[in-house]
Amino acid sequence: MTASNIKKGNRLFWKIASVFTVLLIVLGMLFAWLANRFSQSYYTAAHQELYKDIAQHLATFTQPIKNGRPDTSVTHDIIHSTMVANPSVEVYLLDTAGNITDYVVPDTTVRLHKINLSLVKQWLSASAMHHPLGDNPKQPDEPSIFSAAPVYENQRLSGYVYAVLSSEKQQEILQPLNRFFYWRMGLYILGFAFLTAFIVGVITFLLITKSVREIMKVVKRFKEGDYEARITAGAGSDLGTLGSTFNEMADVIVADFEKITATDRFRQELIANVSHDLRTPLSIMQGYTETLLMKKDQLSASDEERYLTVVHDSVRKLSLLVDQLFHYAKLEANLVTPEKESFDIGDLASDILMAYKLKAGERGIDLKMEATPNLPAVFADIALTERVLQNLLDNALKFTEAGGSITIQLSSLSSGVRVQVIDTGVGIAPEDHAYIFERHKQLDNADHSKHGMGIGLAIVKKILELHQSTIDVTSELGKGAAFRFMLPAAVKLAFKS
Repeated sequence: MTASNIKKGNRLFWKIASVFTVLLIVLGMLFAWLANRFSQSYYTAAHQELYKDIAQHLATFTQPIKNGRPDTSVTHDIIHSTMVANPSVEVYLLDTAGNITDYVVPDTTVRLHKINLSLVKQWLSASAMHHPLGDNPKQPDEPSIFSAAPVYENQRLSGYVYAVLSSEKQQEILQPLNRFFYWRMGLYILGFAFLTAFIVGVITFLLITKSVREIMKVVKRFKEGDYEARITAGAGSDLGTLGSTFNEMADVIVADFEKITATDRFRQELIANVSHDLRTPLSIMQGYTETLLMKKDQLSASDEERYLTVVHDSVRKLSLLVDQLFHYAKLEANLVTPEKESFDIGDLASDILMAYKLKAGERGIDLKMEATPNLPAVFADIALTERVLQNLLDNALKFTEAGGSITIQLSSLSSGVRVQVIDTGVGIAPEDHAYIFERHKQLDNADHSKHGMGIGLAIVKKILELHQSTIDVTSELGKGAAFRFMLPAAVKLAFKS
């Protein structure tokens, strides 16, 4: 590898290592936070279960309330001894309304003088591990675990023993321990994160760069012209998605190359064949105009008129060819947008046949139309449809000899109107059916050598594609040809008055 590649590889390594380090540190901090929360929850639940009977013992083995008042001579010593033995416990005596009537703590530290009895009653009826948190007289904003028991005097409820199991003393002891625990856990996690990130970064770097180097070799081969080069890594391997994506991209590029090559080849054939078609009328025009210039004083009026007629016909053919080329170029460039409307296809076909009657009659060709009754209107671009019928008729006239016939058949189907242009001309060999709609195709024929199909049929195909329709042909040599396509029927909207 070159120095630049090594440098880029090092940057990749440090990026991977940095990402893993940050990820592990974040996960470590999250783990520490969760561990602390769960440890606190565990300690709280355990402390609740261990000391939940303190209040019951005090209420049972002492008589903290006599004649409806706290018996301080008895309870203070016991409560004080309990709080000395377990500093996390603070004991309060409550009356039946929840008011605190006695306690053994400095009075100035007690901020709440009434306990919510609904929580006490809920605690007394709760099952194990489901005790609620209650009021903390010293810290009203921080609910605490507690123990509670009712006190009865002469079978009558006279108050409650209320023992807070998480006192200020407990928090003073636990806070330094928690800070120590956090620091130690944080240091362990940080060290583990750096070590793991380094190891994982090195392994990942080596694995990824190995695959990357293999991919770079294949890409370089493809760049140098080896279009068969593909990445062989399977979908289950590392960077398998990248490899499969490159292979798909390479297939698309090769297919595009083939399309471009084919298009260029067709374009060259089109230019060559169209050049031949252009050269013929140009040569005729040049020959006759030169004759007119050289022998203008020697030609009779009839010869001069005949020469000018030939030149005029050549100009007309040349103009028609140029028009077809221009129209085909617009279709190829997707610059033509059909302006569809509803119209009578039978009327359009009749008008076109009327325009071609004279030309067909001069060549001795019978031109006719057959249509089923009650043809529905079609929904299409009328100008483009006219161009389709004209091109098909021009093609039929070109290959139909004197005495033949050309028929336009219109048939009504459930989805629209089927249009057929049938001639009795020289026909098309079956092996050439697939090529006649290409841009320019010269077909050899047993009776007519090198008849040029031109680009008229290519224009027909393009126009019908714009109408989401297709054209097909049925033909045999010497038996004429039949071109068919379908136009959709116009939708009739019914309005209720």
